[in-house]
Amino acid sequence: MAREQQRGDRRDRRDRPQEEGPDSDIVEKLVHINRVAATVKGGRRFSFAALMVVGDQKGRVGFGHGKAREVPEAIRKATEEAKKSMIRVPLRESRTLHHDGNGRWGAGKVMVRSAPPGTGIIAGGPMRAVLETLGVQDVVGKSTGSSNPYNMVRATFEALKVQSSPRQIAAKRGKKVSDVLSRRADGASAPEAVEG
Repeated sequence: MAREQQRGDRRDRRDRPQEEGPDSDIVEKLVHINRVAATVKGGRRFSFAALMVVGDQKGRVGFGHGKAREVPEAIRKATEEAKKSMIRVPLRESRTLHHDGNGRWGAGKVMVRSAPPGTGIIAGGPMRAVLETLGVQDVVGKSTGSSNPYNMVRATFEALKVQSSPRQIAAKRGKKVSDVLSRRADGASAPEAVEG
C-alpha cells in the first residue's frame, strides 16, 4: 500500500512541471486578503477572500478573486482566475507605456503616464502590483478616487485596456507605422492626428 502511494506521489511530482510549463515565468502578487463572515443558524462562519494579480512581466497581466475557508485555497482560486483573465498591453521599448491613460471603475479613478528611463514605478498599493507584474519599469500612476483595492485594480485595468501602439493605430488607419510616427515627430496638432 505504502509503495503504491509513493509511486503515486512520484507520478504527481513528475506531472506538475509539465502542467506549469507555459506558466513557469508568471509572477504572482497577493494584493489584498480579507476575512469575511457569513451568519448562519449556529453563529458566524468565517472565510477568506483573496485578490491576486499575475503577469509575465512582458506585457501580459491579469487579476482574480478567490474565496475559501482557508487562506491558501483562496489564493489558489484567485491565481487560477487571474491566469484565465490575462490581457495583453503594448509596451514602448519594453519598459513604459505608449501614452497616458485614465481608468475608472465604480468610485475608483486612476491615471497612468509614460515616463522617461530611470523614473521607476511611481505608484502605490494595488496599482503598483499591477504595473510590476505587467513588466513596466518607468511609469507614473495616481489614484484619485476610492482606495478600495478591488476598484483600484479594475480601474487600472481599464486604463491599460485603452493603451494602443503605433502599429495598432497604423493598422486601423491603413497607413505605415513610419507615417504615424513621423506625424507625431513633426508636431502635428492634436485634432489633425485624431482625424486620420
